[in-house]
Amino acid sequence: MNALRFRRAAVAVAAASVLPFSLAACSDSGNDAASNETSSGAPATQDDSPSADADMAADKPFGPACAGVPKEGAGSFDGMAKDPVATAASNNPALSTLVAAVKQAGLVDTLNNAQNITVFAPTNDAFAKIPKTDLDKVLADKATLTKILTYHVVGQKLTPKQLENGSFETLQKGMVTTKGSGEDYTVNDSSKVVCGNVPTANATVYIVDTVLMPK
Repeated sequence: MNALRFRRAAVAVAAASVLPFSLAACSDSGNDAASNETSSGAPATQDDSPSADADMAADKPFGPACAGVPKEGAGSFDGMAKDPVATAASNNPALSTLVAAVKQAGLVDTLNNAQNITVFAPTNDAFAKIPKTDLDKVLADKATLTKILTYHVVGQKLTPKQLENGSFETLQKGMVTTKGSGEDYTVNDSSKVVCGNVPTANATVYIVDTVLMPK
């Protein structure tokens, strides 16, 4: 009888000693499963943040007048990107007055051979704001015309970010100031960018709606 009681006690002790290890094993298994689930369920790292989208957008032309740029050919964005700036401008019908003025001033080679510049390019409508008699007088005066045209050129490529609140020396040695954000920028508080960040082979072009006049 005593032997039977002893064996029952021994079994009870053995069971009690095994139980904690069994619970611990179950607990560890659950933790591992949760850990594996978290690990396997974690999304792959991707650069899809708003700032990344903004950087991508900053590389593209923007503005209402960009809609009028041809989709194909030498005058398209892809076509202009292959040509130096004066040649690229000559393929854009909206810049024909500017191109004629550049030729009149003898600046075609100067602009085409320059490297890493920014050109604020007035549209035909921008030149049309100038009274015809005054415009004809300027076009006939090569020295004055050269000063005006080189005032539209900055000796570095400017990003939209730099235009947010900038001041830049031009090839004419005067200064232009820029303000804005997003797709809304002005130059010298008077000329609005209507199609910006247009790439050419040697320049970045910001097409503007008003001719800039040096002081």
